[in-house]
Amino acid sequence: MMKNIYHRDGSLWGKGNMIGKKPDGLWTWYRKDGTKMRSGYFTNGQQSGKWTTFDKYGKVVKVTFITKKTQ
Repeated sequence: MMKNIYHRDGSLWGKGNMIGKKPDGLWTWYRKDGTKMRSGYFTNGQQSGKWTTFDKYGKVVKVTFITKKTQ
């Protein structure tokens, strides 16, 4: 099920897939002006894989790879 989350002013803040009450798959977050801020993946509610941060012009400023935590 796709889910949208909104800033207080009503502009889109984030969107992505949910399985039950947990984010799963690709999620993207946006600034109030509508530009993409960050995108990345969730697996069963936890960040995983590649996460990319963008500047306000759409240029990639940071790429992070999240690995599964071991206990």
